[in-house]
Amino acid sequence: MFTPDVRLGGFTAEDWTRLFQLFKTAPPKAASLGGLLVIHQAGDVRKMLHTRRGRLEREGEWRRWPDGNEGQRTKRLAALAEAHEASWVIAAEVGALEETMERFGARARREDDLVAQSLSLVAIVRELMNERRIEGWPRKLKNIPVPTQRMIRRTVDAVCKVGHTIALGAFKDGALWTSLVMRRAVGGFDLIAGPDDLRPAMGLLSGEWRRDVRHFVSAVEDRYAPLSLGCFGEASVLSALQLDGSPGAWSRAVAVRDVVLSPIPLAIGVALGLDGARYAWSTLRLFAVFEPAVQALRKRMGDANDDDIASVLGFSPLEVLRALRRRE
Repeated sequence: MFTPDVRLGGFTAEDWTRLFQLFKTAPPKAASLGGLLVIHQAGDVRKMLHTRRGRLEREGEWRRWPDGNEGQRTKRLAALAEAHEASWVIAAEVGALEETMERFGARARREDDLVAQSLSLVAIVRELMNERRIEGWPRKLKNIPVPTQRMIRRTVDAVCKVGHTIALGAFKDGALWTSLVMRRAVGGFDLIAGPDDLRPAMGLLSGEWRRDVRHFVSAVEDRYAPLSLGCFGEASVLSALQLDGSPGAWSRAVAVRDVVLSPIPLAIGVALGLDGARYAWSTLRLFAVFEPAVQALRKRMGDANDDDIASVLGFSPLEVLRALRRRE
C-alpha cells in the first residue's frame, strides 16, 4: 500500500497530536473494559491475563477448559468476559502462538509489502481458529472471508486513482485544526503530508469552514496532485461520527453539510446511499402497515446494489455490515 520511499512531512508536533486526538475518541463503556487472554492445555487453564488488570487467578470453574462443541466453548468465552469484565477474549492452546509465527515465517517473502504480510498473518490466525487451537469472542466476522490483495487494490482504486490524492481536513474555531493528505503513485502511496505546508498556501480564511474548504482543496492540488476524495468537517463532528453506529448518521451529516465530501468517488457515493437506505428501512419498519411493501423494496435494493458494489470493490460490504450488526 505504501512505496518503499514513502515521504512523510508537513507535520508539527502539535499537528501530530491533534491528528491522533481526532481518532482517539472516547469509546463506549462496553469497549473500555479491556480484553482477556487465556492459555490452556489438555483441558487445564494455564494462564489468564487481563489487558488492564494484569494476571488473574485461576479459581474454581475457571481452572478447566471445556472440550465440547463450538456452542459450549462460545458460552464459556462469553461467561469469562462477563465474569472478568472484559469486552473481548482470546483463548489459545499452548504452542499455538509459536505455530502462528512458524507458519508466517514459512510463507513470508522478501518482496511482500505490509499489506501482503498482514493478510498472510490474518489468514494463518483464521486457519488456527478453524483448527480450534485459537478461539475468540465475539466472532462477528467469523463467516466473512479474508480479503485478498486484489480486493484491497480494487478498493483503493475505487477511492483514489493513481496520480491523485485523498485528504482529510478537520476545522476548529474557523481555522484548519489538522489534516492528512496521501498521494498515490503506481507502487502505492508515496506521500503522507500534514497541514503545516498547507496553511500558508490557503491564505486568509473567512472563519466559515464550509467556504474555506475550497482554499484547502486548491492548496492540496497546487502542491501535490488532483484530489480524488476529500472529507472535511468540524473536528468534534468527525470524532463523534466515528462512534455513531445509528442508521443514516453519515448520510444525514453529508445532507445537512455537517460533513463536506468533495469530490465523491462512485464507491463512496454508493456507500452513502446504502447508509441512507439503512435509515429509511429502520424508520419505515416501525409502521407494520408498510411492512410488505418495505420487504419488497428491501429485496429489490439488495438485488440491485450488492452486485454493483461487489463489482467495484471486489466484495460485498452489505455482508460485512450484517455480520457486524448481528447480535451474539
